[in-house]
Amino acid sequence: MTKASARHILVKTQDQCNDIKNQIVKGSDFSDMAKNHSLCPSGRQGGALGEFYPGQMVPEFDQVVFRDEIGKVHGPVQTQFGFHLIEITSRSE
Repeated sequence: MTKASARHILVKTQDQCNDIKNQIVKGSDFSDMAKNHSLCPSGRQGGALGEFYPGQMVPEFDQVVFRDEIGKVHGPVQTQFGFHLIEITSRSE
């Protein structure tokens, strides 16, 4: 079964999400940005979510993590919780 590891940053607005993504693209550290801005408790660990399988996260999150490019920052991805930036750190079959 496929499993993946990812880290994310959760914020309330799409504008805030885009602003943080732009800062990361310009060289800001993802982990530091997660610690400073994420509303998720995982922010304290730099946004790290550990390993998980399809169906353990909300569908919008799974669609990115199990389909898109590893090592790239994806988003904004809107879920019932807010807006996420997602970085897939690994994926295996």
